[in-house]
Amino acid sequence: MESPIPYGTVVSGGETQTISFALRFPQPVEEVWAAVATPEGLACWLAAAAPFEQHQGGAVTLRWLDPDEHGAATVAPGRVTGWGPSRLAEYTVDAHGRIRFELVADPDRAADGAPGTRLRFTNELTAPYSAALRHLAGWHQHFEFLVEALAGRSADWRAWNLERWRALHGAYERAR
Repeated sequence: MESPIPYGTVVSGGETQTISFALRFPQPVEEVWAAVATPEGLACWLAAAAPFEQHQGGAVTLRWLDPDEHGAATVAPGRVTGWGPSRLAEYTVDAHGRIRFELVADPDRAADGAPGTRLRFTNELTAPYSAALRHLAGWHQHFEFLVEALAGRSADWRAWNLERWRALHGAYERAR
C-alpha cells in the first residue's frame, strides 16, 4: 500500500510492545518541533492538548480528535516525562503509554537551503501484540496527517473515517 510514511515496526517484550517509526521531513527542526510539542501543532494532526505544561513533569492530556474503531474518542491524561526544547518531547499518558518524539537536523533533506528533520518516534505501551498493531496503524495514519500539516493542511476531523486506518491495519497484519 502506498504511503508517504515508511512503515513502522512493533517489537514485543512480553507485555510491553514498542512501536517505532524513523521519519524524515524537508521542514527544519523548528517547524517539526512546533507540530509535535505545542497544543496548536498537535491539534493539526493528532490530538487536542489541554492542559499542556511544556516542561519535564508537567501535566498533559491528549484528546484524540478521531474516534477509534469502536467510535470512542480517546482521552489520555498524563505527564510530560521528557523535555528538551526543540529536540525531545515525551509524554506518558493513559491508554497510550510512553510517546516519544526525538528530532535532529537532517542535512540530506534540505529545503530552501535549511536542513530538514529526522524524527525518531517510539511508543511503549502495555498491551497485547494485536492491540499494538492497531496502535501502529493509527500512528501511521496520524503521521500521514503530520506530512499534510507540515505542508500547511490541517486534518479535517469532520471528514475523517476509518477506511484508511482499516487498510493500514490490514497491511500491518498481513506483514507480521
